[in-house]
Order: sequence, then C-alpha cells, then structure tokens
Amino acid sequence: MAAHHGAGRMTAGGAIFARLKALGVEVVFANSGTDFPPVIEGLAEAAAQDADLPLALVIPHEHAAMGMAHGYYLVTGEPQAVMLHTNVGLSNGATGAINAACEHIPMIMMSGRTPVTEGGRFGARTVPIAWGQEMRDQTALVREASKWDYELRFPEQIGPLLDRAHAIAMSTPRGPVYLSLPREVLCEPVETAALDAPPTMTPVRVAPDPEAVKAAAAAIAAAEAPLVIAQRGAGDEASFAEFAAWAEEWGIAVSSWWATHLAIATDHPCHVGADPGPWLAEADVVVILDALAPWWPDIHPAPHAATVINIGPDPLFSRFPVRNFRSDIALRGESADTIPALVSQMQDMARGPKVAARRQRLAETTAAMRERLVTAATADVERGMTKAYVSHCLGEALAGRTSSVFSELGTKLGFLPRSEPRSWFQEPHSGGLGWSFPAAMGAKLADPERTCMATMGDGSYMFANPTACHQVAEALGLGVVVVILNNEEWGAVRASVTGMYPDGVAASANQMPLTALKPSPDFCKTAEASRAFTRRVTDPAALPAALAEALAAADRGRQALLDVAVLPD
Repeated sequence: MAAHHGAGRMTAGGAIFARLKALGVEVVFANSGTDFPPVIEGLAEAAAQDADLPLALVIPHEHAAMGMAHGYYLVTGEPQAVMLHTNVGLSNGATGAINAACEHIPMIMMSGRTPVTEGGRFGARTVPIAWGQEMRDQTALVREASKWDYELRFPEQIGPLLDRAHAIAMSTPRGPVYLSLPREVLCEPVETAALDAPPTMTPVRVAPDPEAVKAAAAAIAAAEAPLVIAQRGAGDEASFAEFAAWAEEWGIAVSSWWATHLAIATDHPCHVGADPGPWLAEADVVVILDALAPWWPDIHPAPHAATVINIGPDPLFSRFPVRNFRSDIALRGESADTIPALVSQMQDMARGPKVAARRQRLAETTAAMRERLVTAATADVERGMTKAYVSHCLGEALAGRTSSVFSELGTKLGFLPRSEPRSWFQEPHSGGLGWSFPAAMGAKLADPERTCMATMGDGSYMFANPTACHQVAEALGLGVVVVILNNEEWGAVRASVTGMYPDGVAASANQMPLTALKPSPDFCKTAEASRAFTRRVTDPAALPAALAEALAAADRGRQALLDVAVLPD
C-alpha cells in the first residue's frame, strides 16, 4: 500500500499526478515533449516517495490520447485526464476536445506552455522551439470546447485549481476543462502534505424541477400516441432498466435516431428503430431524451404534437447557438436521476385500455420490423457485402459476450442487435473522425474482460492515426478488434451530396468528385507492423469465420484487424 504524503516537497510537475489520484483519476493519457522535464522528474520523485499515483501512459499522438480518455469514461463513468504537449499537442487534441464537449465527457485537459522567460529562471527557454511554440492565446485552441480554463501561475495552486477543474468537469452538464501549465511553474517545488487530502469542491448534480416532472408525467399518461426519441442513452444501468420497463408498461414507442449511446434494447417490443418519421407524424406527445437533433427538418414532418418534452443534462443544449426544436416542458438533470423521477411520478397513474392496445400494436410492428432487417441484411450478398450484412454477422459473432461496439460510419444499429447498456457507441455528432479506434482501446483498458470492437470506414481509420493506435494497443496488450468497412470512398460525403442533389450531375457521375479514396492502402500491413492478427475479407461467406478468428485472437490479448470490402452505401 502506498504511503500517505508526509511533510516534504516535490517538483510541481509530479504533484499534479498525486493530486489527480486523490480526485479519483486512475490513468493519465500523455504525450510528452520538451515542456515535460519537470513532469517526468516529478513522477520519478513521487514514485521514490511511494506516492499513490495514477497510471501514466505514453500515447504517441494526442488525438489518440483524447479518444482513449473518452472511451475509458464511457465504460466507467470516472473522470479522465490527458496531458498534451504545448500548443502543437493541444492542436492535435482539439478535435478530441470538440468530441468530448459535444458528448458531455468530463476530462481534465492539460498542456504545457512554452516558457515565458528567456533566462534567469529555472525552466526558462532553451532550444529554439521554445520561441517557436509561443502563442498569444494558446487556450483559444480549445476554449469553445471547454467548460472552464485557466493557466497555472504558482505551484501552490495545483491542488485548488485541479479540485476546481474536476468539480466543474463532473458537474451537470459534464464536459472537458483545460489547464495550461507553464514550464517555469512546473519546475518549482511544492509542499506534499495536502496532496492526498479530500477534494475541496463537490461537483454539482442538478435534479429536475418537480413541477416539470409532474407536467411531463401528466402529458405522457394522457397521450394517445406518445413517442420517445433517444440519442445519448438512458443513464446508468438502473435507469436503463427502468426506462425499458416503463416504455413497455405504458406502450411508448422509442426511436434510436442517430443514437450515440444505447437507450433501449434493439429487440425491445417498443423499439421502433432508427427512423422516427412515421411515428412523429402521428405522435401527440414527443419526448426528446438527451437528443441534440431529434429529427431531420428537411425530411421529417414537424411534429403536430400537443406537447414536446426535452429531457437531458442540458435539455436546451445551450452550448449550441442555433437549436430551435420545440420545448414545451424541459427536465434538466442526469438521465440516471430524471428517468426514475418520471417513472415514479407515473407509477400510480391510471392506464386505460388504449395502453394495452398500443402495447400490442407496437409489439407486432417491431417484431415484423426486426424480421425485415434480417432479410434485408442477408439478401443478395452474392454481389458483395453491405454494411448491413457486416452488422448482422457481427451481431451473431458477439452473441453471449459482454461487449462494446464503437461504430464510426461503420456497423449499423438495428442490423447489429444490441441489448445491454454500454454495448453501443456511435461517433459523436461533432464528427471529429478517428474516434472509434482509440475509444475502443480506452474502454478495453478500463474493462479488460469486455470485448471491445471498433468498426469504421476506411477514411475514419486513416484519421485515427492508426500507426500510433496499433503501437499503443501492442504496448498495453489491448486485445481490441478493428473492423474496417472499406468502400474506398468518403461514403458519408457521397450520401450528403446525393441527399441535397438527388438529380444532380455529381449523383449521376461515374466518379463523384472529392469522394474517392483509391487506391486503398493495404491496411493489414499497417496493423501487422505492430504484430496484429489481420485478414482481408472480400467473400461474404468468409466473414463469419474471420470474425471468429479475430475475436479469438483478442481473447488472447492480441489486437486484430479485419479489412472488409463493402459496397458503396
């Protein structure tokens, strides 16, 4: 057991790690640079003093570090910390910060700041990059993605500032914060006596307004055709189960529109699939459950519902300047609190015969829908594999496993059955690509017994800095499985063009401009450089066996990659 910090001093760079551990941070994902000597020296000092420290991991690209912290949080709910290299490292991590802010991921982002002095102080500028990395406003790189930011001025501020950063990051709505770390300050000594003291600030957890809960409950109970549109899950395991039971008890349709988290099992009798359109047309009460964009205004009809209810940590999504979806009632709070409050409020309300009839209709409709999905996924595979087919095969391969799939323009929910909380994560709506591979690695690091899969398009794989990710996976023994759904193009870009210009020249062209990714690299060789198990799969009949081999390799602690040729969307 590590000793408590007694009276003594250590380099401020090491004190950061000791304080993070006291705040519940188990891992610090770091990419070091010339600003790190006091951090590295401090870590060595702290270890020599038998200090209780988080695991400090070398992640050789900041985007990968941010993605791993994101994935680690998704399966643990614990606060995360990343340490990046001055302004250039912070710029590499900025996309991850945007993703984290969009998804309410609490993490303490830190980056060194090039020394401000040219001499006369320990830690002052030495090599030329100390001049080249100077910025007037380094924090601007992540300010719009941060709930709070500051620059460390004195070493004795480490404890108070990290306490504040942690409390703000973990407060409703959660999100990333940023602390800049000048090298001269990190080089100064700091007292160690209080580094393992309890936090001086407690995060704020907001509960929904009881009157708003009553109003929402009354509207839903009286509804003829209620609909829930869910994107970001249904809270924790307990509220996930409560939500499923409540939806079935009241016969409430639930749509997973562009779901980044699973809110309800795909085989639940009330789960109506990914498209809310047909249900919006008849809904008289619409519940928007933590959904940034609950429908597509150009495609879906504006709801004629009498009541639209928004539920979430920030139900109006105040961080986004323009988001004008209706909100007649708003319930603000963590879904793990709000869902049980709503369920409890409705527990003793009368259920008329309309509820039983609605429940029966939903069960029949959704059972038929699931049969159609299987038929669509497995039909006409002789001409090649579709994303739906790969999703279906992956679902069969994962049956019986505790697993998490991180899909980034890859496999599709519904065609891929998912039933447990934390079993499905889709790329954040901010669209910072290269997310799923490191997120799956972070999840595997957090829960080694969990099967963790990253499924992504070929373009997304290239954005993931795959050489860095494969190096980390091998170094840490992370048996993740990467499935590349390779259509040799920017499929999302093509779909966007054809959606806006269905009869346009680009849609009918033999080769749509600015979308091709040909010739496709040999992605297997990229992974093989880090001793991964790999297969290139072009035959639909060979996919189930390839998935089984990849999962078996991962079970032995070896990373695996499948490069699967799929047809264009």
